[in-house]
Amino acid sequence: MEFDFRFDKSECNTCGGKCCVGESGYIFANIDEMLKISNFLNISFDKFTQTYVKKVGYKFSFLEKMSVDGQACIFFDDNTKKCLIYEVRPKQCVDFPFWEGYKKENIDKKILKDLYRLCKGVKCLKKI
Repeated sequence: MEFDFRFDKSECNTCGGKCCVGESGYIFANIDEMLKISNFLNISFDKFTQTYVKKVGYKFSFLEKMSVDGQACIFFDDNTKKCLIYEVRPKQCVDFPFWEGYKKENIDKKILKDLYRLCKGVKCLKKI
């Protein structure tokens, strides 16, 4: 699927973690992603899930913590304004802000402007 915008991941270095803070929500991860993260953090899977994960129905979500800018993912570092597990972050984080509701046929100008506001990595390919 082709979009009228693209993502520039180099902007992640300067945005201040807008995708990691704000209103409370869920940061979903599957078992394989959690295994990869626990290995990255060099802790056992059991310790990882007991310390950083909550069950939401049949899914798993990372815990949140209070941050200067609202609720934050447990892996967001308030000092550096960066993700502590960026290299192994789950698909939900990798895909931000292009989640399921942002399919091309559902994108209107207001939503696209919201995407730009949410994420400076979103680059428009044509004038809106």
